[in-house]
Amino acid sequence: MVFKRRDRRAVWQIVLDFFYPRGGWSRAFEYVKHRVRRLPDTPTKISRGIWAGVFVCFTPLFGFHFIVAAILARLIRGNILAALMATFFGNPLTFPAIGYAAISLGSWLLGLPQGRNTHLGQKFADASYDVWNNIVAIFTPARINWQGLRVFYDDVFFPYLIGGIIPGLITATLAYYLAVPLISAYQKRRKKALRAKLDQLKKKASPADDASSGQHGP
Repeated sequence: MVFKRRDRRAVWQIVLDFFYPRGGWSRAFEYVKHRVRRLPDTPTKISRGIWAGVFVCFTPLFGFHFIVAAILARLIRGNILAALMATFFGNPLTFPAIGYAAISLGSWLLGLPQGRNTHLGQKFADASYDVWNNIVAIFTPARINWQGLRVFYDDVFFPYLIGGIIPGLITATLAYYLAVPLISAYQKRRKKALRAKLDQLKKKASPADDASSGQHGP
């Protein structure tokens, strides 16, 4: 197959690349920034896509960020590719801060005791165990249990969903207003450079054309 990797990576390499890409996160961010700026669309549409991608990073819809970002970008008439690339704003370096801020704010807005947003790792583990156990229970005599998932929804997922709206809106809007002038300036500079390169090619071609016409003259 054309797009198949020649070197098959081990599972531990895939996990390691997710948490720390080859070349480091700074190189990954530079690559994403470069690709976003070179998208063939208007600065406004690209920035709308960035808005959608950044906002989705503040939701607890892990595993569905690409899909939700694409739908949101389509609704606000933004660039879908920019939205997909902007979801890299959410990564193992930023998710801990985003999650803590969203859950804390959501718990406060919902009037939940602050102690309920502790032991998050255990609640994630209990919810994951319930999912696996309930799948197994379909085919075995094991009993279906939703207690871990219920606690996870009440103490983590729903507060995260509510608490992520405000910081998500603020951060995405800041990203939008920063992106519009930067992308606009980059596109103008790129057009100017391409125009200058085209003029140079025309100048180089002109003497050759003159010489050719002189040889065929009377």
